[in-house]
Amino acid sequence: MDYSYESEHTKFMRELFSKRPDLIEKQKEARAIWWDKEVDREALKRFKEARIPQKSYVYFSWPEPAKEAEQQIEE
Repeated sequence: MDYSYESEHTKFMRELFSKRPDLIEKQKEARAIWWDKEVDREALKRFKEARIPQKSYVYFSWPEPAKEAEQQIEE
C-alpha cells in the first residue's frame, strides 16, 4: 500500500510555510490569544457551584401542580 498520500490542503500549507516562515510564529501568537490561558480554578469552582439546573423541557414551561390545584380551588 502507498501511505504517502498528502491532501491538497496539506501540500498548500507546507508550501505556504516554506515561502513565509514568519507565519508559524504569527500562528503561535494568535493561538496564545484564545487558547493558552491560565485557569482561575477558584472562579471556575464558584461558577460551577452557582449553576442553576436546567428544566427538562426548555421550550415550554409546565405549570406547577400545587399552583394549578390552588387556582382550581379559588375558581
